[in-house]
Amino acid sequence: MPSHYLAQVEIDGLEIIGYSVAGEETVVAMPQLDVCFDIGKAPDQIISVNHVLLTHGHMDHAAGLAYYLSHRNFCGMAPGVVLAPKNLLGPIRDILQAWGRLDGNSIPAKLVGVEPGDEYAVKPNLFARAFPTKHSRGSVGFTLIERRKKLKDQYHGLTGPQIVELKKQGVEIDYRLDIPLVTYLGDTQYVDFSQLDYIRTSRILIAECTFYEDEHSGRAEAGRHMHINEFVRLIESLDNEHIVVTHTTARTPMSEVRKVLKNDLPKDKYDRMILLMDQRRGRRNTA
Repeated sequence: MPSHYLAQVEIDGLEIIGYSVAGEETVVAMPQLDVCFDIGKAPDQIISVNHVLLTHGHMDHAAGLAYYLSHRNFCGMAPGVVLAPKNLLGPIRDILQAWGRLDGNSIPAKLVGVEPGDEYAVKPNLFARAFPTKHSRGSVGFTLIERRKKLKDQYHGLTGPQIVELKKQGVEIDYRLDIPLVTYLGDTQYVDFSQLDYIRTSRILIAECTFYEDEHSGRAEAGRHMHINEFVRLIESLDNEHIVVTHTTARTPMSEVRKVLKNDLPKDKYDRMILLMDQRRGRRNTA
């Protein structure tokens, strides 16, 4: 029996499962891409995902890390890969060692420290690229980029043997094509992410918008979270086909969240919105 009732969304054939309520828990997984953004309390449904992309160390995003790694070991799986801000690797190792002593068994893990601009190959043609966010020291977001090789225009129409001959001569007949598939911002205050093309044009954007009421703007700034006013400014500058909204506050009912988004966003942007927590246990946006 699953440990969580997770929201479930399918976009362009890609499944997104997760749970994200501010201060409670955030875990967002894309099983087909073999990644989980943040780990929350490590629901059973994500244990088989091989890569955790941790944006920062706050408890509601990172509490399940030791359980995730330990349970994989218990089930005979390979050690999980955890990409995390470099400044968190020491504390993460301390936590794993402490839990290992409590449990009586070591907790194997592959820990990879990242800084903005770093890339990691999740699959041979899929790379996780870290970028800076504005939340806590060292916090990052991640974009998953599909990398292809495309034949240069001038070589279209050549036969197979002709292409092989050019390669033997050392001629570069193709070029690299990067396709940004998914961007996960994690927790962050407003940053002009439109300056990064791979975020601006990412097919799917998973973005926090925590606060929706005018009197909550101070809370947003104090916690370095996104207020609806900042969120609108951000979304208007981006060209994403799909936008998944996470990290909504329990202080504002979901019906009010939908109403505010609909009123404050241009229609073409609102029509691209999916509220993650509105997809939980069969709920659907009917606004």
